[in-house]
Amino acid sequence: MSSAPVAPRRPHPLTQHGHTRIDDYYWMRYRDDPAVIEYLTAENDYLAEMLQHTQGLQVQLFAEMKARIKEDDASVPEQRGEYFYYTRYAAGQQYPLYCRKHHTLAAPEEILLDQNALAAGKPFCRMGAFAPSPDGQKLAYSIDEDGSEKCVLYIKNLESGARYPEAISNTAGDVYSHTGVEWAIDNQTVFYVTRDENLRPCKIFRHMLGADSATDILVYHEADETYYLFLRKMRSQAYLAALSFSTMTTEWRVLPTDQPHAEPRLFTPRRAGVEYYIEHSGEQFFIVTNAEAQNFRLMATPHNATAAEHWRELIPHRADVLIENVMAFEKHLVLFERRDGLTQIRLSALDGVSHLHYVPFPEPVYSVDPEANPEPRATTVRFIYSSLITPNSVIDFHLDTGQWELKKQDEIPSGHNPADYMTERLHALAPDGTLVPISLVYKKGLAKNGQNPTLLYGYGAYGANMDPSFVAYRYSLIDRGFVFAIGHIRGGSELGRAWYEGGKMFNKRNTFTDFIACAEYLIVEGYTSKNKLAIQGRSAGGLLTSACLVLRPDLFKAVITQVPFVDVVTTMGDATIPLTAQEYNQWGNPADPAEFDYLLSYSPYDNIRPVAYPDMLITTGLNDPRVAYWEPAKFAAKLRALKTDDNLLLLHTNMEAGHAGASGRYDFLKEIAMNYAFLLDRLDGKQQSDNSNQ
Repeated sequence: MSSAPVAPRRPHPLTQHGHTRIDDYYWMRYRDDPAVIEYLTAENDYLAEMLQHTQGLQVQLFAEMKARIKEDDASVPEQRGEYFYYTRYAAGQQYPLYCRKHHTLAAPEEILLDQNALAAGKPFCRMGAFAPSPDGQKLAYSIDEDGSEKCVLYIKNLESGARYPEAISNTAGDVYSHTGVEWAIDNQTVFYVTRDENLRPCKIFRHMLGADSATDILVYHEADETYYLFLRKMRSQAYLAALSFSTMTTEWRVLPTDQPHAEPRLFTPRRAGVEYYIEHSGEQFFIVTNAEAQNFRLMATPHNATAAEHWRELIPHRADVLIENVMAFEKHLVLFERRDGLTQIRLSALDGVSHLHYVPFPEPVYSVDPEANPEPRATTVRFIYSSLITPNSVIDFHLDTGQWELKKQDEIPSGHNPADYMTERLHALAPDGTLVPISLVYKKGLAKNGQNPTLLYGYGAYGANMDPSFVAYRYSLIDRGFVFAIGHIRGGSELGRAWYEGGKMFNKRNTFTDFIACAEYLIVEGYTSKNKLAIQGRSAGGLLTSACLVLRPDLFKAVITQVPFVDVVTTMGDATIPLTAQEYNQWGNPADPAEFDYLLSYSPYDNIRPVAYPDMLITTGLNDPRVAYWEPAKFAAKLRALKTDDNLLLLHTNMEAGHAGASGRYDFLKEIAMNYAFLLDRLDGKQQSDNSNQ
């Protein structure tokens, strides 16, 4: 057996507020140093050797996970103008085909893009923007080829199949949120967002089809380094909307789509601590805002009088209901709200009051995600419904009749019977007396004898919610006797905006103690024990699991911490690192002595002690622009140097990807299979699934 890699120690002093920290692994940030790649490669080789005996299990897990997805599958078509757009996978292919049909679903299929062809010869390929022109004759799309999130924008003639000559680099785009690239109504003018040297989306340019991109016109520059800039088209198609977004403040500009050469109009000026989000319909805008409303309220204003003094209240603030999103259709207003940790969909006329009713849901604990719903004249609202045991289901809810129409439920080819499983919603008691919800799922017949391997998952940041949704690959653990649990800890918004505020800045430690309370509760109630409990989180959730690992190394048997944000003080003190300046209001700025002290009190990298730690798997991506590879790498190196045990510590670096890991659907499942093989090996889990259908 090879010995674990030992990273060279090169002491680097970091002095701030009279406090000096010695960082032995600061050098890892210098990617051009040959020792960096040498160390990461050595760790990958060590991981391969240490998990060699699980190769058969990894192959088996991958086969199970693959058998749970319908390989030749298609999304439910979504109408945009005269066309129905959808994606389709072919068996054996890593990536989707982007397709459409004209006027009717009975029409011949037109393949707009084959991402498999775009990815040919490339180890990574992520679709950025995907924006058909209003007349349906052209397509603006962008590709990220290395995980850096810097996309190259192309334009394709959908009638001839030829690509226009321009290729615009360093653009931002997200195919899932439909942001980053938009067309004017003239079908000739394209607007796109570019990034600065810190990868911050900050400029909107106007491009004329076929022109040299060097002549493109700067439309708006968000100069404040603490703001991101996003671009999208309003559902009404009447306006392009530019959102300047920081962690506590927002500001919008709007541009009529039929006036592409006009100057964007400021909606209402930014005011520190005030967030507002806009939606257009007819002669008015709707505004969801937290102005004098912690959980947000709904306002409306005439389309030609958008300053805040003209806003009128439609739905007041409610202490027990968080407004998350608003959708305005020709005759209907749809609000996505959250009450008691669960999403609700509020339906009414455009006045927000008449014909008020809520969408009923069939299970007591569930997850709901809104779809794009791009058609402004629609009489249905589409969303994805699931639960921990119910596969993802595309629902069209008819706004006039109240009919719940199932358009599609994900097929599990290898078989899945929800009746074979049990879900629960529990509450753990945090040290300050707060009740913290836990959602969990396991196979029926489970004995609460403390002997069940358990995976506790969490995130707890940015107000993001970890809803109890269906994830098919988790059943490779559940069918082997695992309890899978989600801790709905502070830092998310599951219980409203106060829940988010209670887990950020000087309240951040609540996130970690909430998660520890969840773990202890599962042990006390007999679901598991310390030697059967694992935790997992990624990104800010990787901070969570790493902080808990350092705070309570005795509580867990195994930890998977993925692309973890662990070097908190150093990163937040370096404004040249992407995300840093934008997130001072999320974590704190070490330039402030009080914030420095608080960050230092929980920063996982700075609080590693010479004690025994659980088995650990740490993952990163070499091209990650959100959490730089050197944070997880330094964390692993320092843990190796200080830990007093012989437990397994593995670092896996995807040398060809970024924050989200592998881009292909099969490569992604292989990464999951490796993670789960590590868990099963470390927790002495069953190697065979109990599911007779597999």
